[in-house]
Amino acid sequence: GSSVRTFTPFRFAVEPADVLSVRGAAVVLNCSALCDTPPRIEWKKDGTFLNLASDDRRQLLPDGALLINGVVHSKHNKPDEGYYQCVATVDSLGTIVSRTAKLTVAGK
Repeated sequence: GSSVRTFTPFRFAVEPADVLSVRGAAVVLNCSALCDTPPRIEWKKDGTFLNLASDDRRQLLPDGALLINGVVHSKHNKPDEGYYQCVATVDSLGTIVSRTAKLTVAGK
């Protein structure tokens, strides 16, 4: 009576793509992971997890995408520009990390 572990598919259906934005615009970085158990989606910017709970401009959409409202960009303050990754976790399986997408904000 040995138990047989079957392979559970766990992969990205959609990964974020590089985005060119302008200051004040809204940006959506897409991400969607497929698994029998719905994965928990988190986002990293420049290698650090974003704390979206206390963020009034960035939010996680129901499909796993990251919405950035009103991109902030000035000479000395560029909090939104950088490298983003989508991180999907299923506790019983593990974590997968998407490709890195670059958000570039165009100057005037």
